[in-house]
Order: sequence, then structure tokens, then C-alpha cells
Amino acid sequence: MPGPVVGRFAPSPSGPLHFGSLVAALGSCLSARSQGGQWLLRIEDVDVPRSVPGAAEGILRTLEHFGFEWDGPVVWQSQRTAVYREAFERLKAGAHLFPCACTRKEMADSALARDGTRRYPGTCRDGLAPGRVPRAWRLRVPPGGVVFDDAVQGRVVEDVLADVGDFVLLRADGLFAYQLAVVVDDGEAGVTEVVRGADLLDSTPRQILLQRLLGLPQPAYAHLPVAANAAGEKLSKQTLARAVEGMAPAALLVEVLDFLGQAPPSGLAESGLPAVWAWSLANWAPARIPRLRLAPAPAHV
Repeated sequence: MPGPVVGRFAPSPSGPLHFGSLVAALGSCLSARSQGGQWLLRIEDVDVPRSVPGAAEGILRTLEHFGFEWDGPVVWQSQRTAVYREAFERLKAGAHLFPCACTRKEMADSALARDGTRRYPGTCRDGLAPGRVPRAWRLRVPPGGVVFDDAVQGRVVEDVLADVGDFVLLRADGLFAYQLAVVVDDGEAGVTEVVRGADLLDSTPRQILLQRLLGLPQPAYAHLPVAANAAGEKLSKQTLARAVEGMAPAALLVEVLDFLGQAPPSGLAESGLPAVWAWSLANWAPARIPRLRLAPAPAHV
């Protein structure tokens, strides 16, 4: 018999929650709760320079304002460096890593990967050039495709070596990369499903690769449509997305349900926040989620 479902929401504290964040939060929560599972909360502050002081506390406050309840204590990536170090050393001992001396400037003319990052050309794969010193450590990506079936986006196939190349796990500033941290965290927490925005779909093959190398189970994946503004840009801090803190929670959750194709009944918001949650849990239908990577958000958000 399969074990219990464990889902999670893992926001980065680079700013306040916006409508797009709420889509990922509600989608992941309803998916886990509707199956009688657990829903965990993790603050992904491994990238310390991008963390905004007070943003994490604001995120927790906003989630509570919208009626979210999570299981267990909040996990903070910034407190888990030793765990990431242990996984890093295991990969290093298995000859899966190599030191790299390349700078961003030196890679500026490299081909672009699907997610817009620069494809690593393999400069240091076979050893550092004379006089060069290591700046970062990269995963020695094996050849071959990674294939998985996403519950929303369908079958995904990527040759990580050809499209991305050897990717960084320990950065030049001494911080562990997001790809390693998220895989270690999900594995340790026993996460069985990852429901998140489609902006992270292209990261998933890299994470599956790391799961295999570390001997961790592969969760099920569902990548929800990303909310876009009128210009077709992903809602984010950079595109000046409005914070949802202070907005009417019942009404906005109903708009998120509508964005996710759930067809909430008219007048549901007027019934109050508990009624919105009760209807959502009783009527959650993953098959109705639009099979899109990007979809327009309501104009007022």
C-alpha cells in the first residue's frame, strides 16, 4: 500500500506573497489535504543575499490571514547548511563533482538553457587550467535523458547534459545552490508530491538527477500555470506584483480557485473564509487545472 501523501509549500523570502505565490500555496495545500495528507511549510532562504529582512515573517502572517494551516514546525533552509554539506560530501566522494574556475563573464557568450541560464560548456570538467583556482563546484552530469510525467504539464523529457550542462551545487560565495537544498529538504521530509509553479518545471530534471545520485525517492510532480500580468510577465517582485497581505482573503482565494479552473460557485466568497476552505477541499479537481505554463492573473492583482 502506498504511504501517506506529504506535500509542501516553499516560498523564498525575497518579498511579500503575491497572487502567483497564493496559487502555488493553495494548489499544493488542497492537493495534499484532499488526499488526507500532510502539508509542510519551508522557507527557502538558502540564497541569503536575496532574502529581504522581515519578508519571511510577513509570509507566515499572510498565510495565517488566508486560513492556511501547516503540519509541524516551519523549516528554514538557512539553518540547514550542515545537512547540505553532508549531501555535498557524499556526491564528492562518489566522484560526481568537480571544481570550476569559470566566472560569469567568461560564460556570458555560452548558449542559453531552457530556463534562461547559461549552458555550461564543460571548460573545467577535465581539470583546471594551469594557474586557475576553483571558485565553485559543479555536478558532473551524466549523459542521457530524464523523463517524468507531470500531472498538469504532461510528459517532460530533457537531456540535462546537452541542455544545461554541469550545474553548480556549491557557489563561488560559499552558499549551497537551490537545486541541492530543495532535493535534500524534500527527501528528508518524506515529501511525496511537489505542486508548484511551472516556472520551476525546467529545474525538475536536475532535481530528479540529484535524487537518483543521492538515493532519494522521486516525488510526483504537478506544475501549475504561472500567473502573468497584462504584459505577459510572470508576477514577481521584479514586475511589481502587488502584495496580497491586507486583501480580503475569502474573495481572493475564490479568484485563485477560478484561476486554477475549479469553477467555484458564485457567492462563495460572501459565505466567508471557512466556507471557501470547506468547498475547496470537498471539490478539488486536479483534472480541471489548465494545462498551461502561463495564464493571465486578475487585473487588480
